[in-house]
Amino acid sequence: MVDLKDWLNQQREKGGLRSLRPVIRRGKGRLVLAGDDARELIDFSSNDYLALAEHPILIAAAHEGLRRFGAGSGAARLMSGDLAVHHDLEEAVARLKGKENALTFGSGYMANTGIIPALVARHDLIFSDRLNHASIHDGCRLSGARLVRFRHNDLNHLEELLKEKRGAGTPLIVVESIYSMDGDRCPLRELVELKERFGCLLMVDEAHATGVFGANGGGVIEEDGVGSGVDLAMGTFGKALGSYGAYVAGNREMIEYLLNRARSFIFSTALPPAVAAASLAAVQLIQQEPAFRQELHEKIAYFKTMLRNGGYSADLGPSQIIPFLVGKSGATLDKAGLLRKQGMFVTAVRPPTVPDGTARLRFSITRHHSTADLAQAAKALLEIMD
Repeated sequence: MVDLKDWLNQQREKGGLRSLRPVIRRGKGRLVLAGDDARELIDFSSNDYLALAEHPILIAAAHEGLRRFGAGSGAARLMSGDLAVHHDLEEAVARLKGKENALTFGSGYMANTGIIPALVARHDLIFSDRLNHASIHDGCRLSGARLVRFRHNDLNHLEELLKEKRGAGTPLIVVESIYSMDGDRCPLRELVELKERFGCLLMVDEAHATGVFGANGGGVIEEDGVGSGVDLAMGTFGKALGSYGAYVAGNREMIEYLLNRARSFIFSTALPPAVAAASLAAVQLIQQEPAFRQELHEKIAYFKTMLRNGGYSADLGPSQIIPFLVGKSGATLDKAGLLRKQGMFVTAVRPPTVPDGTARLRFSITRHHSTADLAQAAKALLEIMD
């Protein structure tokens, strides 16, 4: 057994020890850290990209769900916890993703660790991007399938591996459309061509793309027009959609199969009705209000322009997630502390969340941020990253 005290001391010395610190949300993208003299900070670590968590339509939908159905669903969906609101939500998600059907899960982690082991097993093969989320890696390990990891966003490398290792059967390729710690974008059009040429299944995690990209908020899959080439479109409600939980969308046969095989769905209590109702309202709202996306992208562009005008020359990427590489964990924590002193809450992301030597400050831009907030953040960043 691991010596707990020794392990904790090692992590503390490396700057890798994590701890929880309660926050008090003040609304409008502001928070206060407990025990911090009520000093208000601008939150640059939230994934509430479209600022929907506080939207009155979602709050009203949650209240109505609570009033009609109570606080919890009471059971797993395959027992007695299957409510009409769950079906309404799945139908709305399927339409959003351009698929025949969908299935909801308790979280993105539960979705990925349920879907992948349901699809592949010991004698199967998975091709996974090296920078995929931990939940994808864990789902691959749980499956028992042979795992082949390709260099991040390197489709030439993936093609080489497919030629060398594909073998019999139908391999599974798993990627994210927008990568959570790097903010870069998967070349989905080229990937779909490759998967069709080699006869693979393709699963795309759109946790950080749904709501933010696409004419209707359907994600990069929608924006790139590759819906028919993606076999499983997975995503979450807890980021741009402002609620909680996750989904996978696919053809009717695929979803029926997962309903019967995905253990994290079968053996989990259904999403609380208030949460499902809020998620349904969010799915509808992002399609009715494309101006939300436009406003967000204008703010992203403004922030990046301020940085470039200030002399920052590194690549700022194509999305709302903007990492600033520092390297060492201790130095990253120090820079995050300097930003807090200037009124900004930014998370220092350290290994094992990111590879060793790539600790970073991860900025998330949301609709909550004003141009004054973004100008303040850009100025502070340019000073500490100099």
